[in-house]
Formats: sequence, C-alpha cells, structure tokens
Amino acid sequence: MLSKLPPRERQIVDLLYERGEMAVAEVCDALPDQPSGSAVRTMLKRLEDKGYVHRQESDRGYIYSPVVADSVARKSALSEVVRVFFNGSAAGAATALLGMSDRLQPDDLAELEQIIARARAAKGEK
Repeated sequence: MLSKLPPRERQIVDLLYERGEMAVAEVCDALPDQPSGSAVRTMLKRLEDKGYVHRQESDRGYIYSPVVADSVARKSALSEVVRVFFNGSAAGAATALLGMSDRLQPDDLAELEQIIARARAAKGEK
C-alpha cells in the first residue's frame, strides 16, 4: 500500500500517522531539508487524489490526516514485511520477533500468549 509511494510522499504520510492531523506549515517544519510550502501542498494534493490523505478546513487552514486507519496501515505494512523477508510465513516472522526476547518485558510475553490462545480458539484448537 504505502510502499508504492515516492519517498517524499511516504515521509509525509508517515508523519501524519506519527503525529496525527497536521497543517501544511507543520508538515514543512517536520520534514528534513524543509521543502517549500507550495511543494508540500502539491504533494498533499497528490496524496489526496491517490486516496491516502483527507483534507478538512479549520481555523489554521487545511488540516491533513491519513485516510486509512493506522491499524489497517500497520497490518498492510507488516504483511508486506512478512511476504518479502519471511517468504510469507507469519510463524517465521513471529519466531524472529521472539528471537528478540531480550527486549520483551514479561507483560509483552503474557500478551503474546493471550494472542496465541485467542488465535487457537478462533481456529477451534485447544
């Protein structure tokens, strides 16, 4: 989904996911090499036309936000990583994540166990 965007447009969408709604000036200030306001407006218009961002009027001018919920975008991005780096194997990706167990807190491990239990229950396993 987002991986098909040119790098600068991707930076803008990533900023919107990271920080939430932003005005053009805020986007300009947050981007490296601070492009001009007109360049950012052009990219935001392109992103709006492509269906990635939504524009609404406010007292600060137009405010932009991502169209796709961050949870959907995360799932799409993760699916792409699993496809490319783990040959489509979710188990392979999970194994790699668990290999980073030195970074996981006990609460993280408990949450993962609960997620696995729910996935098993949904598949009718015990």
